[in-house]
Amino acid sequence: MSSFVGVVVSDQWLQSQFTQVELRGLNSNFLSARNQSGKVTLGDLPPVMCKLKAFQDILSGDDIKAILRESSSDMTEEIDFESFLRAYLNLQARATEKKGDSKTSSSFLKATTTTLRHTISESERASYVSHINSFLRDDPFLKDFLPIDPSSNQLFDLAKDGVLLCKLINLAVPGTIDERAINTKNVLNPWERNENHSLCLNSAKAIGCTVVNIGTQDLIEARIQLLADLNLRKTPQLVELVEDSKEVEELMSLSPEKVLLKWMNFHLKKAGYKKEVTNFSSDLKDGEAYAHLLNTLAPEHGTTSTLDTEDPTERANLILEQAEKLDCKRYVTPKDIVEGSANLNLAFVAQIFQHRNGLTADTKKLSFAVMMEDDAQTSREERCFRLWINSLGIDTYVDNLFEDVRTGWVLLEVLDKLSKGLVNWKHATKPPIKMPFRKVENCNQVISIGKELNFSLVNVAGNDIVQGNKKLILAFLWQLMRFSMLQLLKNLKFHALGKEITDADILNWANSKVKSAGRRSQIESFKDKNISSGKLFLELLSAVEPRVVNWSLVTKGKTDEDKKLNATYIISVARKLGCSIFLLPEDIIEVNQKMMLTLTASIMSWSLQKKTENSESNPAEIGGSDASPAATPDGDIVSTTSEVEKEVEQER
Repeated sequence: MSSFVGVVVSDQWLQSQFTQVELRGLNSNFLSARNQSGKVTLGDLPPVMCKLKAFQDILSGDDIKAILRESSSDMTEEIDFESFLRAYLNLQARATEKKGDSKTSSSFLKATTTTLRHTISESERASYVSHINSFLRDDPFLKDFLPIDPSSNQLFDLAKDGVLLCKLINLAVPGTIDERAINTKNVLNPWERNENHSLCLNSAKAIGCTVVNIGTQDLIEARIQLLADLNLRKTPQLVELVEDSKEVEELMSLSPEKVLLKWMNFHLKKAGYKKEVTNFSSDLKDGEAYAHLLNTLAPEHGTTSTLDTEDPTERANLILEQAEKLDCKRYVTPKDIVEGSANLNLAFVAQIFQHRNGLTADTKKLSFAVMMEDDAQTSREERCFRLWINSLGIDTYVDNLFEDVRTGWVLLEVLDKLSKGLVNWKHATKPPIKMPFRKVENCNQVISIGKELNFSLVNVAGNDIVQGNKKLILAFLWQLMRFSMLQLLKNLKFHALGKEITDADILNWANSKVKSAGRRSQIESFKDKNISSGKLFLELLSAVEPRVVNWSLVTKGKTDEDKKLNATYIISVARKLGCSIFLLPEDIIEVNQKMMLTLTASIMSWSLQKKTENSESNPAEIGGSDASPAATPDGDIVSTTSEVEKEVEQER
C-alpha cells in the first residue's frame, strides 16, 4: 500500500472535494474527452458530461453546453484536468439546483468558471455594483468599464477575467496583490485568465476569505474590507467595550461579526434599548435597534419620528434618511431592512461603525490593550497558521488561533483532514466543552498522533495546548504544516526508490532548478541572507515557468524598498501560478526560515504536478516508464513520471 500513488491535484481544496475513486474515474473521463490533437476543449465536454451519473436525466447536452458558455463563449478553449474538475462541480451544483435541493447551491468562486447569475438577489447585486462603482471608479484599468449597470449582467461579464476580483481584494486589504502580476490586457487568453483566477483565489485565502464553499459575502461585497478595522490592532478604542484583562482576551478571540454585534449592543444599552441584538437579520427587521443606534451615535441628527411610526417600511425609510447624513446608505434599501437581509445589514452596520463608532480614547485602557499585543514575529506566524487551517476546509472556522486550538478539537480536525484514520473520534469531545479534562483528552490525542508522525514533542503534553502555550502551539503547527507539504510532495512520486523527502531535498531541488535554467543564484540554507534580495525565488519561478516573471519589473534588491518590491512581486507571481501560500513580504526580507521552506515547497509541488499532468495527458507517455519524452506546442520537452523520479534522484 505504501507504493500507491493516487490522482493528485495541486489545489488542496479542489482535491478535498473528491475521493480517490472519484478522481480516478473523472481523470479517465477527462482523458477520454481528448480530441485528435490530444487536447481537451470546452466543446469536447458536453457529450462526456452527459454520460456521467450525476447529470443523467437532469441536464441535457444543450443544458451543459449553455452552462459552460456562461464561463467562456469560446468553446474551442483548451482546459486542463483541474478546470475539468471545477466545471464538474459547477455542473453538479446546477444539477442539484434543478432538482430543487436547496441544501447545496452553486457558490461564488467554487470554481473559476462559475457565475453568480443564479444565486444573487437583485438587492445584493445592486449593493455590490454600488460598492464597486464607488470605490473603483478611478482605477486606471477599470475606469473604462465603470460604472456598471446594476440591471444588467455586466458585473458577471467583467468578473470573468479575474481583474475585478483582484482589484477588490486589494481594496479590502491594500497591498495583498502586487498589481504588476495581474494580467490586464483587454483580451486575455485562457491561460492568462486562469492565472488571474488562481491569483485571486490564493490571495483571497491569504486575507482570510472562506474559499471553501465560498459565499458571495466574502469578495464581491468586500466583507473583508468592511470588517478590517474590527480588531484591537486597527481600532484600539474597542477596549472600551470590556472591563478587565480577561474580557480583553475574550474580545481578541471574537470574530469581526461578533465584535460588531458587541459594539452595537454596547451603544444600544447606553441608549436604554432593552433587547439584545444577536444577528443581522430578524433582530433588525423592525428597525427599532437602528433607530436607537443612530440617535445615540449622531444626536445632532436625532429624531423621535423614526420610533413613532408604526409601519416598518416607513421606519426603514426614515432610518436611511438619517444614515445618509453620515454618508451611510450605500448597502441597503428599506426592503432589505424589512426582509432582514443578513449580508446587507452586516455591511450597513459595519459602514456605520467606520463612519461613527462612538468610542472614546481612554488612555489607561488603550495602554493596557497595547500590552496584550504579541510581538511582530508571533503575530505573523499566528496569521499564517490560522489562514492555512481555514484554507483546509475543516468544519470549524478559526478566528483566534491561540484561543480556538485550546480545546484540541480544531487540531484533531486538521489532522483528520490531512490524513484520514489518524484520529479516533470515539475518544474526542466536540465543543462546547464544559469539563476541562475533556479538553486535555483531546489535546493528549493530538500530541499522541504528533509523536506517531515523528514530530519533535519532547516534554510536551496536551495540557500545554489547553493552557495556551503560544510557543509550543506554533511549534506544533509548523510541524503539522510541514507534514502536509511533504505528504503532497510524496504523493507526487518524489519518494522514488522508497526514500522520504527532507528539507535538504527541497533546497537541492531549488538550487538545481535555478542552475539548469542557466541562472547563477544559489543558497546554502533557508536562512541564507541572500534570499532577502528576492533574486533566488524570482529565478526559481522563472525556471519552472519562463513566461511568468516580467524581468523589467524586478529591482536589484539592494535597498529595503527594492527588496520589498521584489518580495511582493514574488508572492503574487507564486499565487498566480497556483501556489497556496500565506507568508508576507517581511518574511522574505527578514528571511524567515520556516516561510522560505514553505514557499519553496509550494513552488516545487506546482512544478512536479505540472510535469506529472503533462505526462499523463500526453498519449505517447501513457505506456509507462519506457515512454519517450514528448514536445509541447512551445517546443519544450516534457518528462514522463519516471523521468521526474530520475531527475529527483539525481538531485539527491
